[in-house]
Amino acid sequence: MKDAYVFDYINENEFKKLERSLKKYNMLAYKKLYFEYYPSLKEGAFIGELTSTNKTNGTQSYELKLPTDLMFSKVHGDIKLIYHVYEAEKIVMLDTIHPEAILTEGHQSELITYKGVMVSKEHSEKDMFKINLLNMIEK
Repeated sequence: MKDAYVFDYINENEFKKLERSLKKYNMLAYKKLYFEYYPSLKEGAFIGELTSTNKTNGTQSYELKLPTDLMFSKVHGDIKLIYHVYEAEKIVMLDTIHPEAILTEGHQSELITYKGVMVSKEHSEKDMFKINLLNMIEK
């Protein structure tokens, strides 16, 4: 077996909160992340879009888009895993999962849904307006 990469976290507590919220509100993205993407990252197959490279530190930064509902994507944005790779040390540093605002809020309190899409408590009117607008455009 070749050397596997080790996961580390920039802020483990915050990342785990985002992960739990993702599991609760978007099981498909969580399953893909946990059962497909994490094992391939540990094997050294870095998936996603390479966003930056730092030659002095020997790091590469990636953005991995996770599968999500089209309506959620339009209202809140794509779900993305941000991670950094330290090749020399064989470390994958897990940074964050976007959109952080809705996932953090979902961890803190139970979110409601409107027409099948999570709605933020802080910006509920704005989110419902977006959902209604997108539904009107589709018709």
